[in-house]
Amino acid sequence: MSNPMRPPRTPRPSASPCPRTTIRSGTARSALPAVALTGALLLAGCSGTADTEPPGSTSAKMNPSPATTPTWAPVTGSPQVIPAVRSFRRADGRGWRPSSGARVVVPAGAKSNVADEAQRLAKELGGMTVVYGDQTVRPGDIEVKLSGKNGADNVPVQSTADEAYTLTASGTRLTLTAPTDAGIFYGTRTIKQAVRAAGGLPEGTIEDRPDRPQRGMSLDNARKPYTQDWIEARLREIADLKLNQFQLHFSDDQGFRIQSDTHPEVVSADHLTKAQVRQIIALARSLHISVVPELDSPGHLGAVLDHYPDLRLRNAQGRVIPGAIDISNPKAAPLIDSLLKEMSELFTNPKGAPAYWHLGGDEYQALMSSSPSTSYPQLARAARQKYGSGGTVEDLTTGWLNDRQKTVEAKGKNRIEAWNDGFFASPRVSADKNRMVDYWTGKETGKRDPASFLREGRNVMNFNDEYLYYVLGEPNQFTYPTGQRIYQSWTPMVLRGTQPVAVPASMTGPGRIPGARFAIWSDRSQAQTQQQVAAGIRLPLAALAQKTWDPRTPALSWAAFQALANRV
Repeated sequence: MSNPMRPPRTPRPSASPCPRTTIRSGTARSALPAVALTGALLLAGCSGTADTEPPGSTSAKMNPSPATTPTWAPVTGSPQVIPAVRSFRRADGRGWRPSSGARVVVPAGAKSNVADEAQRLAKELGGMTVVYGDQTVRPGDIEVKLSGKNGADNVPVQSTADEAYTLTASGTRLTLTAPTDAGIFYGTRTIKQAVRAAGGLPEGTIEDRPDRPQRGMSLDNARKPYTQDWIEARLREIADLKLNQFQLHFSDDQGFRIQSDTHPEVVSADHLTKAQVRQIIALARSLHISVVPELDSPGHLGAVLDHYPDLRLRNAQGRVIPGAIDISNPKAAPLIDSLLKEMSELFTNPKGAPAYWHLGGDEYQALMSSSPSTSYPQLARAARQKYGSGGTVEDLTTGWLNDRQKTVEAKGKNRIEAWNDGFFASPRVSADKNRMVDYWTGKETGKRDPASFLREGRNVMNFNDEYLYYVLGEPNQFTYPTGQRIYQSWTPMVLRGTQPVAVPASMTGPGRIPGARFAIWSDRSQAQTQQQVAAGIRLPLAALAQKTWDPRTPALSWAAFQALANRV
């Protein structure tokens, strides 16, 4: 899927000098240490292996090269990657390094669902040859093969077992196996990082898989627009860290940042076109990253309501409440539903894959009042009309989110989320039982302990604002999170504050707390440039990757981890 149209092969001259080789990544730190790839490719002399054989190539079999065993200094120690591998069984031998004449071998063929992963790896390792079919695996080669059923591209991941992989370095050869192409992809990330950090992989077998199934980053590009290039660079960065989710908060009071054909009037001047969004989605999919779109309501709608002033929420004194829509107005729901439908059709999902949607639901000002029914009598009247004499503003707001959930579910979305302060104590109406709680704060009015959500059977995603909130300009007592603090003090069970949630262990496993996302919020959009944001989130993302992949206390000290992050 990542390379649906392969570029034509460029014939190479019969004699040419070795190319200067580097590995490129989505981050600025892409130069490869001399100990790694460039030196390794020179160990056996220049063979000009920068081309990729065409699909179905049999040239190696028709004109076989001598199977000369490459010579290199042994790769020592443990695999040096982030996140650290879960299991490594050491063996005697020199390990594996990229070498002259080495190939990537794909037994399943050029049309298999791992061919694109092999091509990507070959390019990242300086332009190794890729060969397909029944090939003899020669010294120095990497063999890439599925251990599960051979399905279509980007087999939907259903559990962490589908993201597992095994890597064996033995006798100067490297074998990568996994049940799905997602697992193959994560194995290639390990190879790429190990080459960058230490020149290769030590002799032995890696067996690796993540602890938490959902691991990712959330970006507020509503208050601060980020370019397509910046977003795609971050996708490549988090993919190399084996993170698999990207949440996009594209609408808020300060901007609506995606082209809309149904309501072009709400779109900010600086926005992503639908073509750009499709390209971002396609890249994410090729990197095994799920995109989680967020259109927040009934609060944080200022950019939309600027063009619909009659739908703004007003209090009993007639004062406009910034960003809040009047959910008692019969024209409110059709407006938001039309945007939800349009954007749901833009954010497509592969067949059989989880289809995410984030409803928002946070900081609706009507429910931050000490007496919502007194402050907003029109909402109280609407609640009684809809739910009977005992209906409350909380009921009305819960019903609003339930209805918006039905709208996106009708468009095929089946993994629905909302912020924890979008779950209200509603006497007549309950939040849809299939909606996941994204827990970010415990400071809001009417706050609920995360334990209460777990006890009532809900799954809770960790967005702990104490550790995982990167808020531009550091307003409201926020401070920029550090990788060190995440690495040393946080775990997925620390949902609020600094202590693990107080529930039985059966409620804190991957099935109930599926993971975490690191959130970039653009409250003071000019406080940092895009480049400064990228630099500021680099180590926190690496630490998050480590702590969601492996539940054990990290083996490396923070200083050693930081040094490794600077190499990979």
